Amino acid sequence: MSTTPVHGTWEPRPATRWEDGFLSGNGRHGALVFGDPDDERVVVTHHTLVRPDGDGDEHRLPPRLAEELPALQDRLLSGDLTAAEDFTDGRPLRWVRPFHPAFQVRLRRPGDDPGGRGDGRGGRGDGRGGRGEGPARYRRTVDFTTGVTGTTRAGRTGRVFVSRADDVVVQHVTEPGPVLGITLDHRLPGAPTALGVGHGAVLTPEGALLSLRARYPDGDLAYTGVTLAVVTGGTTTPAPWGVRVEGARSVLLLTRVRRHTGEADVVAEGRALRALLGEGPDPYDDLLARHLPPHRTAYDRVALDLAADPAERSLPGSELLGRPHSAALLERLFAAGRYHLLSSGGLFPPRLTGLWTGTWDTAWSGAFTNDANLNLQTASAAAAALPEVTEALAALVHRQLPDWRDNARAVFGTRGVVAPAHSDGESGHSYHFSREYPLHLWTAGADWLLKPLVDHDETRGERDPRTAAALAEVALFYQDFLTRTDDEGRLVVVPSYSPENRPANASWGALDAAMDLSAARHALLTAAAYHPGHAHRWRALADRIPPHRVNADGALAEWARPELADSYDHRHLSHLYGVWPLDEITPYDTPDLAAAAHRALELRGPENDSAHGHLHHALIAARLRDADRVESALDRVLGGDFFHDSLMSAHYPHRHVYNADAAHTLPAVLIEALVQSTPGRLVLLPAPPPAYPRGSLRGVRTRFGAALDLTWAPDGATAVLRPTRTVRIELWTSDGAEPLDLVAHEDRVLTLKAR
Repeated sequence: MSTTPVHGTWEPRPATRWEDGFLSGNGRHGALVFGDPDDERVVVTHHTLVRPDGDGDEHRLPPRLAEELPALQDRLLSGDLTAAEDFTDGRPLRWVRPFHPAFQVRLRRPGDDPGGRGDGRGGRGDGRGGRGEGPARYRRTVDFTTGVTGTTRAGRTGRVFVSRADDVVVQHVTEPGPVLGITLDHRLPGAPTALGVGHGAVLTPEGALLSLRARYPDGDLAYTGVTLAVVTGGTTTPAPWGVRVEGARSVLLLTRVRRHTGEADVVAEGRALRALLGEGPDPYDDLLARHLPPHRTAYDRVALDLAADPAERSLPGSELLGRPHSAALLERLFAAGRYHLLSSGGLFPPRLTGLWTGTWDTAWSGAFTNDANLNLQTASAAAAALPEVTEALAALVHRQLPDWRDNARAVFGTRGVVAPAHSDGESGHSYHFSREYPLHLWTAGADWLLKPLVDHDETRGERDPRTAAALAEVALFYQDFLTRTDDEGRLVVVPSYSPENRPANASWGALDAAMDLSAARHALLTAAAYHPGHAHRWRALADRIPPHRVNADGALAEWARPELADSYDHRHLSHLYGVWPLDEITPYDTPDLAAAAHRALELRGPENDSAHGHLHHALIAARLRDADRVESALDRVLGGDFFHDSLMSAHYPHRHVYNADAAHTLPAVLIEALVQSTPGRLVLLPAPPPAYPRGSLRGVRTRFGAALDLTWAPDGATAVLRPTRTVRIELWTSDGAEPLDLVAHEDRVLTLKAR
C-alpha cells in the first residue's frame, strides 16, 4: 500500500467505451488507449485535425458592421435595450470547424471478428463502462510521470506513449501470440460516409510501412497517417488495410499523422520514422529515454499530498470515483489534471476535449472556447509550474493576432485586436455568433487570454516582448473604442456583453457589463506597465472607466447601469472577473467590493450544472476566502459523477459529454485554496477545504518569483520559500498581514500556528 500519492491510475479490465480509454499526448499527437490484449484499439488524434465544411474561408470572416456601430451606440445609450438584436449581417449561427480523430491503430489476435464494428463503442457494464472483476491477471495502467499507458495479461504486455522528443505515437507489444493483425482503421463514430479513404502496406527491410489517407468531402484537403511496424522474429505479410504478423517475439509501432493538401509522401514519412530507431539493441527503450526528460521534468515540478488512506490509494480509479469524499481521489484527480493538461498543451493549448476524442461528433466542435473554458483549463499553468502550457497558449494567441486585428476593424472600426469567443485553431476570426449569443460584441477576450501570459512573466521575472506587443494592441483597441460618455463624463462600454448571460429586463447586447469594465481597466493598466512611454495616456483612459455597481441585493451587479437588472441563475460568472482571475477586487484592498462580490456569488445559481460553472465558482470563492463554498463546489463535481474511468471529465453530471474543463481546472482550484500570490503579496491557506485538514503541496510557483512548498495540519503549517529574486512582499495568513523580505537564492521558512 502506498504511503505517498499515486502518480498514475489503473483498471482491472479493458475500456469498452472510448471515454474510458487511458490517455497519452505530447501537445500535438494524442493517443486514446482501450487496453484490450485481444483487440487493442489506439485512437490517434492530432491538434490540427478539424473538419472543413466546403464553404471556404470567405464565409468565416467577421461581420463588417463598423459603419453601423455609431447608430447602435446611440440607440443603446438612449434606452433602446433591444437595439443590439439586429446588429448583425444576417448570417445564421456558424460553428467553428469541428475537431475529429484520425483513425485507430488496431491489433487483433485470432478469434476476433475481422469485420468488427470498429466504432469504439461497447457495453457499459454496471454503469461505469464495465466495472467489476476483470480478466484473470489483467491490469491496465497509465503512469503520469512517464506518459506511458500499459496493459499486462498472462505474460503479454502492451505499452503506448506519445513522445515529446520525437513527436510520434509509440506502441510496443511483447509476446503478441501466433498471429497478430495490424490495421489502420478509420471507422470511428460519426466518420463521414463520403470520406475518401485509401490504405497502403509496403514491406521494407526496416519494417512494414502502413498508411491511411483520408480525403475530406468537397475538396482536396486530406490527412495521412503512417505507421512503421518493426517486427522482431516471425514473418510479416500484407493483409487488407495492413499486415499479418506470425510468430513474432515483439512488435514496435511508430505512428504520425499529417494534414495536407494533395498527396502526402508516404515514403518520406516512413524514412523519417525509420530514422528514429537509431542503432541501439532496444529501440523502444531508446525512444522512451529521449521522451522522459521533457515529460517527467515538467510533471514532477508540483505534487499534492492530502495524507490519504494508503489502502484507498491502491484502488483502481473506477473504485475511487465511487468514494467522492476520499482524499485519495482528490490526490489522484489533481495529479491526473496536471498530467492531462501537460499532455494536451503543445502546438495548441487544450481544446474543450483536451487533445482527445473518439468520435467525429465532438460536442461544441471541440473548439477553443475563450469566454470561460480555455481560460479555466489553463488557470493553473503559472502556479502549477507548467510553462509548456503557457507557451502553447501564447503560440495560439500570437498566430491569430492578424485575425484579431480583422475583428477589431470589421466590427468596431478600430485599431488593435479583439479576440473571438470560439476558435478551431486555424482561424481567429469572430464569426460564431447569433441573436442569443452575440459573441461578436464581446471585447474582453483578449485581456483574459493574455492574463496567463502576464502571470508567467511575473513568475519568471522577465517580460516577453511578444506579450508586450499584444498588450499594446489591446490598449490601442480600447483607445479607439472607448469614446462614448454618460451624463457624468464617464466612459461607457457600448455595446457590452457578459458571457453568456443577459439582463433580466433587457436583451443580450447591453452597456457596461462588469466583465468588460474590469477587462478594459486591467488591459490598459497592464499595457501601461509594459510600455512606460504610453503609460500616462492609457492610465488616464483607465481612470475614466466607471466603477462597479452594488445592486439592491447588496451584490456586485453584472451590469453597472442601474436600469439593467441582474439574472442570477447562470453557469457563467463573468461579472466576477475582477475577483478571479484578476486582482482588482480582493478582501485585502477592496473589502467592500469583495463583500459585494461574495454576495453575488451566494446568489448565483448553477443553471445547468456544468462542471466549468462549479469550478469557476470555487476559484472565485477561494479568492474571497470562503473555504466552505470551495468545498461545496468540489463536492458537487466529485459527487456528481463527472469523471470517466480515464479520469478525464464530462461537461454534465453522470458523465454526459466528454469535456476537459473539470479535469484541467481542478488543480487550479486546489492551489488557489491553499496558496495565492501577486507580485507583491502571498496569501497562505486562504480557503483550505475543511474535509482535508492536513497535507502538503510542493513546487508551486509564485508571481513574485519564488517556488513554495507548503505543509499544513490542524496544529499549524510550514511554508518554505525559494526566491529567485530579492523582493519585499506582504504576507497574509489567518492572523492578518505583515511585511516579508525575501533575498534571492536564500530559502525562507515560515511557521504558522493554528488559530
